[in-house]
Amino acid sequence: MDLFPLWNSLRVAAIATVLVFFIGIWAANGVTRLPAWLKGALDTLLTLPLVLPPTVVGFFLLKTISPRSAIGAFFLSAFDLRLTMAWYSAVFATTIVAFPLMYRTARGALEQLSPEWAACAETMGLSRTFIFWRITLPNCKAGLLAGTVLAFARALGEYGATAMVTGYIPGRTATVATTVYQLWREGNDALAYRWVLIDLAISLLVLVAINLLEKRGGGARVAGTV
Repeated sequence: MDLFPLWNSLRVAAIATVLVFFIGIWAANGVTRLPAWLKGALDTLLTLPLVLPPTVVGFFLLKTISPRSAIGAFFLSAFDLRLTMAWYSAVFATTIVAFPLMYRTARGALEQLSPEWAACAETMGLSRTFIFWRITLPNCKAGLLAGTVLAFARALGEYGATAMVTGYIPGRTATVATTVYQLWREGNDALAYRWVLIDLAISLLVLVAINLLEKRGGGARVAGTV
């Protein structure tokens, strides 16, 4: 049994999770400080990948980074780097799809904090940077960790957008999700069941981790809460 799909899925999900962790917190922190009308508009835009079909996300991504697009053609001619049909292409897709989960969970955790804490810290002469890293984030730890786990799980299980930008190349771009689909097409149900069981085991671990984090955080809000 070739374990490359599992290794590749974990690699892609890990990189995407690191990206959405920092980008999601940065975006959530910025949006919470904006006026209500602008906050609503940006919140809708940033959450859009959560409700769009993954194939639609993949379509837009293909139009953006394929060799026929301006960006894709530039990287191909300047660096001889093809942005599609490679293992790292899945990182682009999974980052976009998983981002809303991290963003909304982070925003919910940040909005639960009393603004009086930051105001009190500012009266003591502490900088906003110090307040954010040493006061705000530690008090949002449970919510942020839950968002990170959710983002990782979403990236690990992504199929639609990933399949469109990476295809299925054994030993190069195959993930657990694309492998299960390919095995089903080939009629190899026995091997497909093995991969399904592996995916189920990982999913159960993720759910257990989220439940433990929510208990530690006193019921921290997760993605989907406005």
